[in-house]
Amino acid sequence: MIPFLDLPAIQLRQRRALHEALDRVLDRGWFILGDEVAAFEREFAAFCQAGEAVGVGSGLDALVLALRACGIGPGDEVLVPSHTFIATWLAVTQVGATIVPVEPLEGCMTMDPRQLEAALTPRSRAVLPVHLYGQPADLAPILDLARRHGLRVIEDAAQAHGARYRGRRIGAHGDLVAWSFYPGKNLGALGDGGAVTTDDAGLAERLRLLRNYGSTQKYRHETVGVNSRLDELQAAFLRAKLPLLEADNAQRQRIAARYLAGLAGHPRLRLPEVRAGAEPVWHLFALRHPQRDALAQALQQRGIATGVHYPLPPHLQGAYADLGWPAGRLPQAEAMAAQLLSLPIGPTMTLEQADQVIAALRELA
Repeated sequence: MIPFLDLPAIQLRQRRALHEALDRVLDRGWFILGDEVAAFEREFAAFCQAGEAVGVGSGLDALVLALRACGIGPGDEVLVPSHTFIATWLAVTQVGATIVPVEPLEGCMTMDPRQLEAALTPRSRAVLPVHLYGQPADLAPILDLARRHGLRVIEDAAQAHGARYRGRRIGAHGDLVAWSFYPGKNLGALGDGGAVTTDDAGLAERLRLLRNYGSTQKYRHETVGVNSRLDELQAAFLRAKLPLLEADNAQRQRIAARYLAGLAGHPRLRLPEVRAGAEPVWHLFALRHPQRDALAQALQQRGIATGVHYPLPPHLQGAYADLGWPAGRLPQAEAMAAQLLSLPIGPTMTLEQADQVIAALRELA
């Protein structure tokens, strides 16, 4: 069986280092916002080529707190991709702002900058591009539009640890960048966790205030904050795993290159495209097929596990039924939801396994 992502194998490579991380935390006896979180924030900010990193409880919290740090709330509109994991939308909803969906580019599957300007209204306050599947969104035109219209840019980089756009790592192109360390991510913890990176020291300080009950001094609360702090133990685990991220991403890139070469020209498969200046880290390798579900079942019967991301777009979820957006309102997102199939990919997968996947697809697709 070729697993979709072999999480046990990924973690067990570092059994000793993870035990040492646990022992450091136990020996210190400090479990909330201690030395491990502070050290990971410095190390992750440096990795992302950002001035600051602020550890929080999850990727969703990272998005919510980033929006709050920018003062976005009721009465404001936020432009978001129509094709994304629902957390991107939920964050906007949680701060009381209004979602304005923007359809994706066909090949790269990230937000289409050409459609942004038409979606603007006098209430627009922010753009929330997602570096989906590890593919950097096309930030230059997004940032240009934001500067011209006085909008904040808050990036969702939950799937893009280590990706580059025009030579610079994702981490501080926009005002704030939200990260998730869910275990299956390219840089995953052994539980939940998140962070926000930025070059703006003032926004970083605001985030530290918000994540800790609105407090910088015990029992003194300057604003209405929340409890969303990256766990000290998870920070220690992430510090152990961060040095492997470059090599792990390189293996994902080798597998993706193998897929792109081996499946090129197939008449029924639409492969992901990489725009000039983008360096994806291939959190997922998602291609399109008109009979996605049947193909997934056929591959499963051959011992090849696949994934579907995401089978129902946010606007058709029950969570957003009150918006009254019918099927057909966002056709690009709906077509991708019906056709996308994610192939096995990960740092412990071999090129020989990738070749087996290619052979099976060439026969079955």
